[in-house]
Amino acid sequence: MDQHSAHNRPMIVVVMGVSGCGKTTVGELLAARLGWQYQEGDALHPPGNVAKMSSGTSLDDADRLPWLHKIAERIESWLRSGESGVVTCSALKRSYRDIVVGGRSGVALVHLKGPHHLIGSRMAARTGHFMPTTLLANQYAVLEEPTPDERAIVIDVAASPADIVAEIVRRLGAAGARY
Repeated sequence: MDQHSAHNRPMIVVVMGVSGCGKTTVGELLAARLGWQYQEGDALHPPGNVAKMSSGTSLDDADRLPWLHKIAERIESWLRSGESGVVTCSALKRSYRDIVVGGRSGVALVHLKGPHHLIGSRMAARTGHFMPTTLLANQYAVLEEPTPDERAIVIDVAASPADIVAEIVRRLGAAGARY
């Protein structure tokens, strides 16, 4: 698919959800399917944040602010250069999404949603990730699900990654997004 719409306007998709919901897998597949740029949001965390989470300590708002601003800067950079992209970000609170998505036109929010037991089992099975399963309960406690005015595309993570991506593409098209 062409990276741009007929009007050559870029589009950014922010894939959000708790740790272990599949943001990276879905984000990479979605970007590849659409031929867009991809940014793993976790790669933008300062080393101190990664160390804190690796030790089993939850981040607070002050820890997250520089990271959220880096993600917002990446989105702005793509928009300024006319590139479409997919970025992953837990974006658990409305205030975080206000920084990352804000009032930017051309930015869509996709919330990967699933039950604690399913996501917990997936987290327990993965290797090489800094986020321990012990922090999942905190992620759910902090999560403020998107409200209707945020126009998020909510996707159940029980499906396969390929099916999730196909549903996102279908719903982006149904929402009038051009890609």
